[in-house]
Amino acid sequence: MGRILAVMAGGTLVRELAAGALVDATFAVSRKERRTRRDGRPFLDLELTDSTGRVRARVWDGVPVLEQRFEVGDTVRVLGRVGEYAGKVELEVRDVERVEPGDPAEFVPGARRDIDDLDGYIDFLVLEIYHDGLRALVEAVLAEPGFRERFRTAPATENGHHSYAGGLAEHTVAVSALCRETAQLHPRLNSDLLTAAALLHDCGCVDAFVSGAVILPSERGALLGHVHLGLARIERAGLRVRLDEAVLQPLLGAVASHHGPPEGRRFPSPEAVALHAANALDARVNDAL
Repeated sequence: MGRILAVMAGGTLVRELAAGALVDATFAVSRKERRTRRDGRPFLDLELTDSTGRVRARVWDGVPVLEQRFEVGDTVRVLGRVGEYAGKVELEVRDVERVEPGDPAEFVPGARRDIDDLDGYIDFLVLEIYHDGLRALVEAVLAEPGFRERFRTAPATENGHHSYAGGLAEHTVAVSALCRETAQLHPRLNSDLLTAAALLHDCGCVDAFVSGAVILPSERGALLGHVHLGLARIERAGLRVRLDEAVLQPLLGAVASHHGPPEGRRFPSPEAVALHAANALDARVNDAL
């Protein structure tokens, strides 16, 4: 393994790992930390991923040589043995080498629901917005070049809820469905505003993360965060469709406060309260699964 190999994902998948098994497989490196044992010798603490999940891995021997071969975000071929610690499997890596990345989708844990079904439900929900201006704005955001393709594969967070390929679409559909049902139970809510806000509340995630085998923040995502990036997309679309400010501002207010209102202030509208609650509910349930 002394050279870069052009190989695709193969061998053992994360979900197939069993204690005692030998491994010759390809993964993406999502974490790499150099640590020190009690006797002063270094070891590498890694997290490896593929489309079926994540596994912790350790490099105990040959650290000065092996740590130079790869970085976080690289795709690697790993030789080793599966061990077990605290009831969970982990890899004891004997050798590792960077390989050509291939298709990132092979190495990123993916959505738990069919992405085509999720994508189709987004289109259905857009048609449930009866206010012409709000519907046109949502359609304008979804139609921006490259947005829909990235929306299908982006995560919702880096290492929290829905932190996997397609997590953004899965979370957006869940939050939007919860908001739609809430509007039916509370008819005084503005259903069109709430549905539009739910569909767009995390649209900035397409800009907040980079595409690749592991989930990493983009430069703008690290600096500004997904909420700010999403508000910028919504405002640009609002200008293009010439949405009245009296309609645009409540939408921006709901999206801006979907993680909670600014310190010392109240939610700007009942729709903002509903969106915040739906977002928190889906996030907490996903974390518990």
